[in-house]
Amino acid sequence: MAGIGGTTPATAAAGTTYYVDVRAGADGNDGTRADAPWRTLDKVNDAEFAPGDTIAFRRGQDWNGALRLSDSGTAAAPITVTAYGDDQAAPPAIGDPAATECVLIEGAHWHLTGLRATGCAWSGFEVRGSHNTLAAVHADGNAAGVVVGEGAAFNTIRDSTFADNDKMSVNTPGGSDDSGAFGILINGDDNTVTRNVITGSRAESHDYGYDGAAVEIFDGDRNRVEYTIARDNLTFAELGRGPGATADDNLFAYNLVTSRHEGGAFLVTRGAEDVNGPVRGTTAVNNSVSLPGRDTEGWVCYAGCAPDILTLRNNIVSVGGQTGFEDGEGADEDHGIYHGPRAQFEPGPHSRHADPLFVSDTDPRLRPGSPAIGAGTPAGYTCDLAGRPVPAAGPDAGAYQYQP
Repeated sequence: MAGIGGTTPATAAAGTTYYVDVRAGADGNDGTRADAPWRTLDKVNDAEFAPGDTIAFRRGQDWNGALRLSDSGTAAAPITVTAYGDDQAAPPAIGDPAATECVLIEGAHWHLTGLRATGCAWSGFEVRGSHNTLAAVHADGNAAGVVVGEGAAFNTIRDSTFADNDKMSVNTPGGSDDSGAFGILINGDDNTVTRNVITGSRAESHDYGYDGAAVEIFDGDRNRVEYTIARDNLTFAELGRGPGATADDNLFAYNLVTSRHEGGAFLVTRGAEDVNGPVRGTTAVNNSVSLPGRDTEGWVCYAGCAPDILTLRNNIVSVGGQTGFEDGEGADEDHGIYHGPRAQFEPGPHSRHADPLFVSDTDPRLRPGSPAIGAGTPAGYTCDLAGRPVPAAGPDAGAYQYQP
């Protein structure tokens, strides 16, 4: 039997490890030995955990219900939820169509790794506390793979997979109120989303035909979405805010966005003339976008676009429809490479409309002679999406540095 994955010896030594096995366990056990584990989620939900403790679910098993994590660890001793058992077995899965959230984190300083959250009515993982980490988790079959709730700050979502979260949470005829099919929905501030894979965030909608986004930010400030691979979602990112709230200073950098669907987009934001605007200070740098389908769009900045609404640098946008759209004063755009039949924006002095010479529609690495080679300006990043060094001067546009 393999050991517990994702738990360092220092963390394991600092607290108690509790084992959970839906087949061989019993809630009358004390749970502190792998040969005498607990059985149910209810037992875990009712228990009290201290900083440094670990909760380990056996791989290859499913729990019908919802996991609630309300205690708190510390920065030096987080509470860990992980998997144990056969390394070749499927990750432990938690979910219930009747549950609103599969896994709810209400406390702070939790570290979750190796779990699958599947088939719940709203979210796979919902984070309402702060300073929590989701690492190497998987969510599928929910309306949202992850929700970072209002007031939840300084959380990290990394190295994880969010696939086919393709349910609508609101889907009613008329009213333009449909929403859902989110890979990640962020309502909090100062959170980091990095090195994830997000696919299949798309669902039928009465109001829009189809709706969905890999990452949606609503009422969230200063969030960072970096080094993410997004494939076959409808939209990569959309931003908005409600009355009295803000969704300012969010960053999208070194992301790969591809899709075979029609009607999708890379990034959608808005100015003050929209009921969910203005969204200020959005920055998109070194993203590679390939959306060859009909009526696809690159970036959209509408309802009073202005330089303080959207800044774009070093992006490659290749689409089957409109490469970019701005109204009002327009966005602050430069050092981009654009390829598509239409554009409605004023390109910066260093931007070009040219074929970026991607390897293919689904592989936007650069071929020899690409106009993106050396076309960028320094953006403060030292490595690209593949982990290769980015030169301090004359970087390439897009998420990948050219390799001969």
